[in-house]
Amino acid sequence: MNHNSKIIKNIPAHVGIIPDGNRRWAKERNLSSFDGHQRGHEKLKQSVDWFFSRGVNIISVYAFSTENWDRAKDEVNYFMKLIRKAMEDETERAIEKNFRVLVSGRIDELPGDLPDACSEAMNKTKGGTNGTLNLCLNYGGRAEIVDAVKKMIKNKIEPEQAHEGMIKKYLYNGNLPDPDVIVRTSGEKRLSGFQLWQSVYSELIFLNKYWPDFEAADVDMIIEEFASRKRRFGG
Repeated sequence: MNHNSKIIKNIPAHVGIIPDGNRRWAKERNLSSFDGHQRGHEKLKQSVDWFFSRGVNIISVYAFSTENWDRAKDEVNYFMKLIRKAMEDETERAIEKNFRVLVSGRIDELPGDLPDACSEAMNKTKGGTNGTLNLCLNYGGRAEIVDAVKKMIKNKIEPEQAHEGMIKKYLYNGNLPDPDVIVRTSGEKRLSGFQLWQSVYSELIFLNKYWPDFEAADVDMIIEEFASRKRRFGG
């Protein structure tokens, strides 16, 4: 692997990505927001390969938040079409490259046959051993905690049974380890509801570039920056 001459020992196992800035990237180039989302989608495919090839096992991507429904209707519709195509593409790629696809969020509220496409992607790729791509769709960190509480009530969990491990179990794909590092592009410095429960000790890296401009060198920088930080976990 010639992309990184330095041997890094402490590679993050789980990277969370908030791929922000598609629309602003497009606007600065006099392109439509659709072009920005399309470019962002292409970039996601590339970056999955970049992270996996450097030893990261799990990538969680904030693909569509519960708040994104408030955007213009034609943009949301286009985005749903893009996600539908992405589910197909990623399922094929995942089978070919032997990684698994998970979807986290309120999947059953997605339009058309998207809920089925999500289930199909998870079923067809569940045997993948070369990494995990966790797509957070119709996802919100507070919604996730609300949904976990509802499931616990439904399952008649007694108050004395409620502890952190139990709550984690009821989160979407709660068996995933917490992200070691969360990266947000576009210069915004906030999590916007991404992985609220899981990010309690995640390192945070904010990149001053739009998501369509993300490149392989940024992946190396993220891994090096993570390795250089001392993580004390409150100790």
